[in-house]
Amino acid sequence: MAATMTGEQKGSRPTRSGPLRALFDRFGHLIHEMSKFATVGGIAFLLDFALFNYLTVMQGLEQVTAKTISTVIAATIAFVGNRFWTWRHRQRNNPAREYALFFFFNGVGLGIAVACLAISRYGLGSLWPEVFRTPLADNIASFIVGTGLGTLFRFWSYRRFVFPEAGTPAVPEVTYDRDHGA
Repeated sequence: MAATMTGEQKGSRPTRSGPLRALFDRFGHLIHEMSKFATVGGIAFLLDFALFNYLTVMQGLEQVTAKTISTVIAATIAFVGNRFWTWRHRQRNNPAREYALFFFFNGVGLGIAVACLAISRYGLGSLWPEVFRTPLADNIASFIVGTGLGTLFRFWSYRRFVFPEAGTPAVPEVTYDRDHGA
């Protein structure tokens, strides 16, 4: 490649510098993880949403029970997606531990979503039932408020506790050969 008068090679892309590039260099890996997490979460969300509405509308199941069932099934799909795609580059030291912690933190996330639904349906619904005891209110409380708050908690807890970054490698044990004097 020939050099131009500015010293750049033809066909090469100029490197960009500045505050945006510095932010991307510093947080690019996090943005990449968040986008994968959002994709897996979006699929799990759609499954959760469809199953919840099927169970409540078509099967007549009580809302909190339906939300619990739909979330457990969606969480199983999310575990597989996050373990084998979002954080596949992270260490895998104990799959049983990962699975247990994932479902523990999903239980907390479920508790957040169910609490939002229960507050809306039974707390606010007792004050204004024609507004807060409707399928629309149930979906807003559960899927917008509850899932939003639960998702923030899940991303933080999965990244921190379930799929942690590999620590520093173990230092090999030093052995001394007694025959060669040391």
